[in-house]
Amino acid sequence: MVNRRTRLQPEAVAAVSDRRDESSTPAGGQRPPLQDGVAKRARLPQWLRLSLPTDRRFAQTGNRLGTLRLHTVCESARCPNRWECWSRGTATFMIAGNRCTRACGFCAVTTAKPLPLDPDEPKRVAEAARRMALKHVVVTSVARDDLDDGGAEHFARTIRELRALCGENLAVEVLTPDFGGRPEPVETVLVARPDVFNHNIETVRRLTTKVRHRATYDRTLAVLKMASVWMENDRRSETAATGTAAVCGSADIPAGDVSMRCEKNAGRDAGATGQRRMYVKSGLMVGHGETETEVLETMRDLRAAGCELLTIGQYLQPTPANLPVVEFVRPEMFVALRRAALKMGFVHVASAPLVRSSYHADEFKRNTESEL
Repeated sequence: MVNRRTRLQPEAVAAVSDRRDESSTPAGGQRPPLQDGVAKRARLPQWLRLSLPTDRRFAQTGNRLGTLRLHTVCESARCPNRWECWSRGTATFMIAGNRCTRACGFCAVTTAKPLPLDPDEPKRVAEAARRMALKHVVVTSVARDDLDDGGAEHFARTIRELRALCGENLAVEVLTPDFGGRPEPVETVLVARPDVFNHNIETVRRLTTKVRHRATYDRTLAVLKMASVWMENDRRSETAATGTAAVCGSADIPAGDVSMRCEKNAGRDAGATGQRRMYVKSGLMVGHGETETEVLETMRDLRAAGCELLTIGQYLQPTPANLPVVEFVRPEMFVALRRAALKMGFVHVASAPLVRSSYHADEFKRNTESEL
């Protein structure tokens, strides 16, 4: 990230360096030159180079997904961790098709008019999870601005099918779009009771319009706040063994205050004694040209919105047509940012160059128990 000209001090997070390292910044801190209208990709530093696995589980995972006609964000977004995750027998399912209605500068998923939803897809996701004997499932989707609910009910159906086929011990994490900032779709997903509700902020406020398409920084914070408030009221209703009938879209809450619209939501399909705890999660990339001060500010904003789980990883240009990498952030910075986040009150933080939203997501429960 763009630095403040002071030396990196991993032991003191407040003094984490803002000094550019010429060896880790493409073209000395400048954007890579363009070739034929696209950015020339910078050479990866040593800490980002991977050895491709030869484990047969990689092929087995691919075959299972192909047989069930399922999409994964691992393939569609050209995730650098696909080789490792598939060799571990894990994958992030991408539902609602593989055509996105948005065109974010960092993302390799195809932008095109989406096809109609496949009503059998939730069952096939559950069957894949069963065949792979997964203990933690991550489900994401493309943005579906063409649908009235943004695909929220499709998320909810997938969660319910996973629970029905794989049992209540399965941990289900969803990584959702922003649903246009509307509270009703957010609640639709939450009522299905995923263990983790994830919506990524992706980058700092200043760079949002460059990095993300149609999304806004404040809308993301509002969506995370809706989820946080819903979960807090859900926990209160569980304690009281009662709940209110009002929901996120209750008419007695001013429509202009999106965070308030979820204040009276707990109780619908929830609140019964014994319901397990849910978490709010978000993630951001570094390497777009942000400063350390901006990253820390974003982390504080996420905590204020009720976010408890956080991922921080290095942005890598997936194709020459995507945004170029401005800087390769050194591993020491990720260690320092993790310490800062834990001091802010995050329950679990995954921060390293190759961390992605769902990278080793199955580790969060073990780690939250040790960090609480």
